[in-house]
Amino acid sequence: MNPDKLTSGKRADILGRIREALRAPAPRPHAGHATAAAPIGSAQARAWLPAVPSDAKGQLALFQRNCVQLKTDLQRVSGVEGAKKIMGDLRDAHQWTAAATHHHPLLDQIVPALGFETRYTEERLSSQSLERCSVGITACDALIAQTGSILLTARSAGGRSLSVLPPHHVVIAHVNQLVPDLPAAFELLQAKYRDDYPSFITFITGPSRTGDIERILVLGAHGPKNLTLILIDP
Repeated sequence: MNPDKLTSGKRADILGRIREALRAPAPRPHAGHATAAAPIGSAQARAWLPAVPSDAKGQLALFQRNCVQLKTDLQRVSGVEGAKKIMGDLRDAHQWTAAATHHHPLLDQIVPALGFETRYTEERLSSQSLERCSVGITACDALIAQTGSILLTARSAGGRSLSVLPPHHVVIAHVNQLVPDLPAAFELLQAKYRDDYPSFITFITGPSRTGDIERILVLGAHGPKNLTLILIDP
């Protein structure tokens, strides 16, 4: 409805109903349940989440299988030099012309080797500038074996937009950043940030996708079409 075409009487009626609705107290979520205020502990959550192998080798294998199903391009490499080589291969294969990234001890060892224009979010890049970059390169907080997800925050990934606006997102991480499940990921966040949480926390589970139209899967609908994880072994 076009508000410009509303008569004064109709507008008054609509606003009156809104005011009346605002005066009525809304029921609290799960009102009447004695346990509603009690937080769900990690043990309770794990009881209804998918099972995860208890050993590191099994968790890594599960994470790799999930990446395949999610269409995450997982590249395992040996050390920083291996990461530099695969980044060069990706640059050539995807014909990157400019990168956006952020300063991080791991990234600062690898990204300069690309040898082309690189912009840093510490320079307060505009959205338009980020969109013009071929690739966004970030670090992360953790990798979740259970879901094949990558856990990012505004602090670990150079802000809110770097992982969203460029058409290709590359994450560089160490294999020891793998955690078994979602409860472990939230425990890590709590231990790392305590009462000073970042303004942005997200779980990236494969490249952006939608199946809204006739159930046809379309990648890149709401963010990067390509997601690459470079996983560095010791």
